[in-house]
Amino acid sequence: TMAKLSIAATATAAAVIMPVCSAFAPASSYLAAQTGKTLLTNNKMMMIPAELVSDMNVPTTLLSSAADSITTAATTATATSSNLLSFSDQGQNLAGIFFQASLLPYLAFLYFLSFRGNRTPNLGNFGWQYLLLFVLGTIPSGIITKSVYGQSLANTDWLHGGAEALLTITNVLIVLGFREAMTNPSYSPQSTSKYGNTPKFIAGGAALTFAAACALGTKLGFEGHSPFLFGLGNLPADTMASLSFITHAEPENALSIPTWTIHFSSVFEFLFAMDIIWKFAETTNNEKWKGLTWGMLPLHASGIAACTYHFFYNPSSLQFLVELQAFFTLLGNTTCAIAAYRIASSNGWRLGELNPLRLLPNREDSPEDIAIDEAAVLPYNVVASTESDLLLAAKLTALTIVASYTVKYGELALDLPFSENGIAAGAIVFGIPSIVGYLYYNRGKGETGEGFSLPSFGGKDGEGLSMADVKKFGVAGTVAYVLTELAFWAVAFPVASTALYQTTGHWPDVINDNSDRAAVLAFIFTGANIARLLVPLRLGAALALAPWVDENIINRNGANDTQ
Repeated sequence: TMAKLSIAATATAAAVIMPVCSAFAPASSYLAAQTGKTLLTNNKMMMIPAELVSDMNVPTTLLSSAADSITTAATTATATSSNLLSFSDQGQNLAGIFFQASLLPYLAFLYFLSFRGNRTPNLGNFGWQYLLLFVLGTIPSGIITKSVYGQSLANTDWLHGGAEALLTITNVLIVLGFREAMTNPSYSPQSTSKYGNTPKFIAGGAALTFAAACALGTKLGFEGHSPFLFGLGNLPADTMASLSFITHAEPENALSIPTWTIHFSSVFEFLFAMDIIWKFAETTNNEKWKGLTWGMLPLHASGIAACTYHFFYNPSSLQFLVELQAFFTLLGNTTCAIAAYRIASSNGWRLGELNPLRLLPNREDSPEDIAIDEAAVLPYNVVASTESDLLLAAKLTALTIVASYTVKYGELALDLPFSENGIAAGAIVFGIPSIVGYLYYNRGKGETGEGFSLPSFGGKDGEGLSMADVKKFGVAGTVAYVLTELAFWAVAFPVASTALYQTTGHWPDVINDNSDRAAVLAFIFTGANIARLLVPLRLGAALALAPWVDENIINRNGANDTQ
């Protein structure tokens, strides 16, 4: 049912949003003005000298008409090419490639998360699926910003905030759904949420409202830097001038208070969601759910990368932050897909679930299917809640408002946001998620005695290969595992460099170009984490290599291994 609802919602939004693209072709007054300046220059270059005109005896009205025709044709061509470039820019730069590649693992994540044996809360599952509407919504908004305003989505506040609002709604739905399953004693996997369908209707209405804004915004006079929600909450200019701590003028592409609010609420809500899903392991008696929290950590880093880019006012010199955001999105979708697979496998999913014949109405259920269906209706273990929904909402609101005003106006007292300092930006992007990861490491260590362990890919704990099997070979096993990992890293750099060359047309300059350096690292770490899907194969290679290591390295001189 949830899959059908998700598909229906996505199709409906697509039917509303995609036809809007045809309305983007006419150039706005902004684009016409900018194009006119360029064409005027070009016309001057093509003008026939006055003395030649008099000698040729050509009517000036004819020349004027011809020039107007050339101008009109060039304007149309410029607008058309701008629309085409809006697609090529999204698809051919490194960030666009990462974002596109991230869709497939996210669909895999949704599939495994929706497995009936997982007992995933209905509303929470809908929230994860709703994220597809956010992805869909960035397409027309990106086209508008490129074709109409000639700038990026990050610099077009009214579209930027509207698109990000869909992401905020996604996180709210996830938190509401999983929190209710944990704290409501009367809730079960088959019961209706106490909220009814109201959150879904609100979410659908928000998507349609954003689609309408995309269709009508330019016609209503919204300009490239018009603030989201008309800048509700922004301090007046005279008030800002009276603040003694402000030492810098605010750039015109600075985020408005509503857009900063959307960003910070998304970050805080996602942290709440990570915490709730960690606790959901106790609700379902399945520790694999904690793995999903770890899988969500790169997605948190992606959000931090976006906020950091906005903190520095979106400079082109820090474009690597956009690429990092895209890379962490790809990485996070991949790790979430792995985590969801482990959850589904622990709850009985098997390869036979992909067989379409099992959906036939007259097909007899196997004993495994019956066991999964019985487990799917088990009640949740209620976890006592220390605060009400209202108190949680109040905390989120307070955190969001304080953070939004502090960053928007507080950074005007600092030199850092105007320095375009790549080292400081990188420290923020990697530092904050590292702190979050460290906190969860200590949390896991306090609960189970083990902060983090290499994921096992067997259906149950203890099945399949693990590091314990490698350690049985003592020093030889450890050395063999190190050699297999070194072999990966030995080929990672040339492969990453080749991949960058194939996508951008140039070899990376990792010494002088921060963007190339970040791109190569992104490729390497993406490959490293995707390679986690082949953990049994890598461990198997280490086990196969261990006897040779023992004979030719450890005991090469005949010494006995005392381990």
